[in-house]
Formats: sequence, C-alpha cells, structure tokens
Amino acid sequence: MRYLLGALALAASIPVQAAIPATPVMTLYKFNGPMEVPYYNADSFARSGAKSPAGTLTQGTSVIPCLMIRNGKPLTDGSGTPFVGFEVVVDPRKAGRSDTERFRSAVAARKSMKVQNHHCPSSVKNVINVRELYALEKAPFFDPPSSGRAGNPGGTSELDRIVRSFHASSQCESANRNLTGRRAALDRAWGDFIRGNGRLGSEATLARAKHLDYVMRTAIYEGHLERGCNAYGACERNIIVLSIRNRAVGQCQGRQGCDFPGDFQGVSSSVSQYNIWDEYLTQISGLTACYLRPDLADNDRYAKLQAMYTQSVGDAERILFGSERDLQSVFPDNRLADLTSMRHYYHAPAMGKCFPTHDRVEYMTGAVARNGDDFALIANTRIKVGAASGDGYRFEEFRFEETPERDIVRTENNFPGFIVDGRKVSLREPKSCPPYGIPSGCRSGNVGRYRTTPSWLSSGRPVEIVCSIQDRGESCRGSATTRTAAVGGVCDKEMRPVAGVN
Repeated sequence: MRYLLGALALAASIPVQAAIPATPVMTLYKFNGPMEVPYYNADSFARSGAKSPAGTLTQGTSVIPCLMIRNGKPLTDGSGTPFVGFEVVVDPRKAGRSDTERFRSAVAARKSMKVQNHHCPSSVKNVINVRELYALEKAPFFDPPSSGRAGNPGGTSELDRIVRSFHASSQCESANRNLTGRRAALDRAWGDFIRGNGRLGSEATLARAKHLDYVMRTAIYEGHLERGCNAYGACERNIIVLSIRNRAVGQCQGRQGCDFPGDFQGVSSSVSQYNIWDEYLTQISGLTACYLRPDLADNDRYAKLQAMYTQSVGDAERILFGSERDLQSVFPDNRLADLTSMRHYYHAPAMGKCFPTHDRVEYMTGAVARNGDDFALIANTRIKVGAASGDGYRFEEFRFEETPERDIVRTENNFPGFIVDGRKVSLREPKSCPPYGIPSGCRSGNVGRYRTTPSWLSSGRPVEIVCSIQDRGESCRGSATTRTAAVGGVCDKEMRPVAGVN
C-alpha cells in the first residue's frame, strides 16, 4: 500500500504542533444503490466535471481518501463538495479471508497517524465524490473455514431440521464464498439445495423451510444481538417475525417485497423494508452466513447465534404458519387486532442522531478546510461551528459516545487554525427531535439522548406487545426461566412496535 506507507513516512517528519489527524479509512456505501459507482480521472474532472467516468468501484470498497490539489486548490464540484483521490484498501470483488485483517490494520494505522495536510501524492490519478464514502469500521465478514468435523445438524421440528441441514450443506457454504452478491447467492443456494434434497421433504415443505430460514436470519440480525437470549431480546425477535408475517399474510404488497400471499422470504429480505439486506451490510454482518453449522458450536459467537435461533424458532413457526390462536399464545394479553395490524416498528436508539441542546452542531457529508496552503478533508463527521473567518468558519470536531442511557458528547480541537468552507455550513435549527425518539407521554426527566422519528409514525398507533419467553439471559448460557416481557410501552426507549400503518 504505497500511499499508506508514504503517509506514515511523512507523518514522522511533521512538527507535533502542525499535525492533524490523517483521513480515516472510508467505505463506498450507498444504501440500496447501484452496485457500481463511477470515479473520474482527476485531470478530466478538473476540465469538465463529472461527465466521463474512468471506471467504477463496487459497493463496499474501502479506500484511503485524499484531496487532489489543482492550481493550488482541492478539486470540488460547484457547491464545494470534494471529489477525492483514493487508494483502495479492500476491493470486495476480489476479497478473501485475509482481507479482514488487512482492513482492520489499515483502520488502526490511520487512527494513530498524524499528518500536515490531506493532499494526495502524485501517484493518485482518479477522484470520486466524497458523499459516496463513509467512515465505517466493520471489517469484511467470512465464515470460518470448515473444520471437516461432521456433526448432526439436529432440530426439533421438520422445518427446523431442514434449515439446519441447509446450513451444514455445501450449497450454503457456496453462498458466502464471495463477499459481493450474497443476497442473490443465498437464494440460488436454497434453490440448489431444494432440488438436491427431495428426501428431506416435499417441495412445499422444503420451500417453507427456506422461508423460515430467511425470517430467522432477519429476526436475529434486525434485533439487538447483545441481548442474546434474555426475555426482551427474544420478544423483540418474535415481534420482528410478526411484522414479516403481517406483511405477507392479509396484506401482500409488492412495494413491501411480497410477490404472493405467504411470501415470507420476499418480505423479510426486501432491502427497502429491512435494510440489513443491503449489499454492503451483507458483506460485514454475517446475515447470510451458515451460522448453524454443527462444527461451529464451540465458537462463542456462533454458539450464541445458535442458541438465539433455538430459543426463537419454535415461536417463529407458530407465528408464520400457525393460527390466530397460536398468535395469542405466543403473545398473551394482547388484542388480536393489534397483533395482526402490527407491520412496522423502529429501534429508537438507531434513528437519526441529533443534539438540540447543543448550538451550532452540523453534520458534514464532505467539505474542505484550509489553513494557509494546507487543506484538510472534513467528511462524514459532525462539527461544532465557531466564529466566522473570511469565507468560512472556525470549528471543532463534535464527538459523541453512545451508551445504553445517554450520548456522552465532547468537542476536540483537532484542526487548529483551519477554516471550514462556509458553503457547507447552514446554521439551520435542528428539525423535530424528541427525547429518546419516542412519542410524547413519557416523563423523561434528565434526557440522555435525542433521536428523530420515522415519517410514518403519525399514521399508526404505538402498541405494547407482551411475550411469554423462556429467558436464558444475555449470554444464552443460563437455565431457562419463564418470564413475561413487554416491548413498546409508553416509556420503552428501545423498540417501538406500531400498529395500523399500511
């Protein structure tokens, strides 16, 4: 990696007082966007803008960005958005298991590096719109290689046994061999598995097992993995399954991924409905992994996923394929009308982050800051805007740490003397941003965080859903204890089920 090594050598010669943080490793990510995103030759862009692509990068490509200087200024579009040079760290089209550590090493190196400016070296020739890049630190994900140790997949029902057999199959392994295209590869793998395993059940039964597998993947990864097998976490998974059921039964709409009544696979893997199925997110999450492989039972991460699946799969079968009486058994003390009309929910902590009690805080998708002849890239970060200076503003970086109870905020003067481009500073008041991202009615007291709410929230009604769960704790290693969990109450600051949204 010539640029990374060159930047490291440069950093060693910089006076401490002049040093600024190096640009971070950034990842090409455009939610539910095109697989390939264009980049441009820097000289061509300088002459005529973003008209003639020089090539493309694939969603999930990680790069080290830099500012391409021409005629003493960084290349930007007319609004001041930088088009940045880059060196590729990991190309997902060619990635393998070794690239996971390559990515992590590059992230760590950039975090500890100080530089004089963010200018590109002469070896960098192409540029890309910085608005396509995000500072994401999740590394490419691959299942561990097979140990070759065979094991009984197990299972307590016919569908459960088929799902586990699929996870232990060569077809499932093939779906995760490459980093890109995993959503489509998983669908092909299930098709191949069904065609080659008629002995396990009828075609209809095998298809049901496929639907169950997709729903369980979504329920586990849409939920909070750290909650493991505690009652709230398991109830959360059941509610996600219920939302999928209600989008495919009774109300089957193409815009929600449903192609036919009972299309649980289509609904649960629709990127527009469950964003975890986005191309980039499947590269880093393990969503399409063969996590039920018997040879992974001794791996702590996989053992926990297997326990979460085992805890929830029986309830999931009843929710998807059972009767309304089954629904009321899984969700006691709930009105049936609320259960069958609950198609939407949101996780309040994951909604848009906002800081209405802090003045002049702005999110920078991409801007240039200047200190004399030195330029810095300010991208995918928040700043606290300071005093006006020339055609821009002084600023400090606005940092925050998310904890279960609150956002812990601080400012850092990491770019002393630099002035951020005033065209990228709006000084607009923050939009509506209620405490914790939940509707009014809960007395919050000392508010720990603020979040936006979904645009569709007012068209439905928040509901509290009660589950009866065999609680085994967050570690999934405790003895099972029957507990009642309530999700979505007036003051629930985590998951918010909403009924009646079409």
